Amino acid sequence: MLEKIDGIILKTQDFRETHKIVTIFGKHIGKFTAVARGAKKPKSRMAAITQPFIYGTFLVYLRSGLGTIQQGEIIESFRPIREDIYKTAYVAYLSELTYKILEEKKPQDLLLNELYQTMHWIAEKEEVDIPMIMYELKMYEVGGFSPVLNMCVRCLSKQFPFAFSINEGGLLCQSCRHIDDNALSLSDTLVKLFHLFQHVSLDRIGNISVKHENKLLFRRILDAYYDHYGGYYLKSRRFLKQLKDLQG
Repeated sequence: MLEKIDGIILKTQDFRETHKIVTIFGKHIGKFTAVARGAKKPKSRMAAITQPFIYGTFLVYLRSGLGTIQQGEIIESFRPIREDIYKTAYVAYLSELTYKILEEKKPQDLLLNELYQTMHWIAEKEEVDIPMIMYELKMYEVGGFSPVLNMCVRCLSKQFPFAFSINEGGLLCQSCRHIDDNALSLSDTLVKLFHLFQHVSLDRIGNISVKHENKLLFRRILDAYYDHYGGYYLKSRRFLKQLKDLQG
């Protein structure tokens, strides 16, 4: 069946001498994989439209197994991302995370829009910490290991203040705080922000103003949380951390 699909390329890999296997996050279909014949040839029309991070329209012959990309057209190439090693590293991480967590051919149009909006933000701006966190939290929800950020994970109380427990998988109220001595105290404002980041779309938020130390705290929590619950080894995540360490 021949389908016209808008989507973002998450991953490419060489296939035989001249072909590529391309994984696309597509509208109305979700993640799917198809062969782009001749895409490794420098003069091939397929070469330009089968690069990672391309947002395009693809004419795909879908099968139960590998499909075949017949042709495509670039809607957005996200050139600023390709020209900056840090921006490339951020988007490579988001793409790999998405690739690992999404199930085959399960539509996730809201998430596709979030990825597109986040890539736009990264392409155009320097401060990317909060958009990254927002997308990661939404991916954790799709993956089934999202933290509980709207109530106490133990007694379901919604009474502030809260602390965040990696071991318990979310917030602990004052009455349950004793369960985890390592739980991190969060101000009421940070708890509300964390919950907002989890559920609100990036395109509904204008300028995001969060203190540097609070960004670091959110990052510390999410990194530890993913290490505990994520389950997927991400090469791009390791590379991104190395870049940040070099940056200081």
